Amino acid sequence: MKIITSSSIIILFFTGIVNADTTATKKISLKSAQEELGKQLYFDPNLSKNRTQSCATCHDPNNGFVDKRDSGVKAAVSLGDDGQSLGDRSAPTASYAKYTPNFYFDKKKNKYIGGQFWDGRESNLEGQAGGPPLNPIEMGMPDKQSVVKRIIENQQYMGAFKEIYGESIFENYDKAYTAMTESIAAFEKTSYFSPFDSKYDRYLKGEYEMTEQEELGKSLFFSNNNTNCSTCHALKNEGYKQETFTNYEFHNIGVPVNTLVRSKNGLGKAHIEHGLLNNPLVSDVEHDGKFKVPTLRNVAVTAPYMHNGIFNDLRTVIIFYDKFNNPESNINPESNKPWATAEVEKTINKKDLKMKKLTEKKIDALVAFLKTLTDKRYEGLIN
Repeated sequence: MKIITSSSIIILFFTGIVNADTTATKKISLKSAQEELGKQLYFDPNLSKNRTQSCATCHDPNNGFVDKRDSGVKAAVSLGDDGQSLGDRSAPTASYAKYTPNFYFDKKKNKYIGGQFWDGRESNLEGQAGGPPLNPIEMGMPDKQSVVKRIIENQQYMGAFKEIYGESIFENYDKAYTAMTESIAAFEKTSYFSPFDSKYDRYLKGEYEMTEQEELGKSLFFSNNNTNCSTCHALKNEGYKQETFTNYEFHNIGVPVNTLVRSKNGLGKAHIEHGLLNNPLVSDVEHDGKFKVPTLRNVAVTAPYMHNGIFNDLRTVIIFYDKFNNPESNINPESNKPWATAEVEKTINKKDLKMKKLTEKKIDALVAFLKTLTDKRYEGLIN
């Protein structure tokens, strides 16, 4: 069998050998054969049971690497490859995911940090890439062997895998599956997913001048005396040039149940989403209801928000935080009803949710600043 070189992989990809979204990928510049292979795998729906769903379906590069399909639940959660199954959690953006540290317990902070998925249950990107193909309500493949057999169907994949991982790679299904996850992770670690070219990044380089409103929002965001936003949504100090806007910790901020999703996905009212406590490495009930702090990169174009997609507007999210300190913020502007109670009440992080109550001007300013965190290619998607 002819061994395919990295340059050959590029040719094969763009001549349509692999079914992919070339609109989303035509400007991708990659350096290695592994990244090129990962790109093909990322966009390949043949790795799902009914050949309808790829990684890019739920992490769409055209939409900030989230799932914008409306499956009767306002895009809050994703529809599975079977055309019927709905999850209970929103698909988080894959942008800037490579900066997430491997899951670990910080003894000094007494906190779990990092890992992929909302509960950190996969330590790294490789582990995350291996999850959806085998999830019965996502891509729905029955086992690793079935996935590898789909890979073997494609002669170009065969050559690329053998070139990168050795001639014997397909002699062991587990090793071949791991090679697949490593290739996808290699692609997800490229600058295509994390370009750091937003208005905020350009501002730090002296290439963009913020408006007065954006400047106010920035000051409020980084001021622990006002909003406390940066306590959880900043990794480094203000001005850090590769800020991911998350400290990768896990917190319960009192998010209510998404009743629309529960009415559609079959879990019903009795189900409780335990968050971090669902991670097999975590057993202490003090972590019940906690979820990983998401990046705020591209937050203006990756609605709906929270782990269950319950809020559709960025302004609503800020008002939701304000309700913990402002008695006047007692109505959800999206439902015009009082805020629903938290799904898990006892572990809400009330300490870090303390801040000064917000005026309309301050809320608008924070929204304006958060919009500056949008990658350049998505700026046209901002309302």
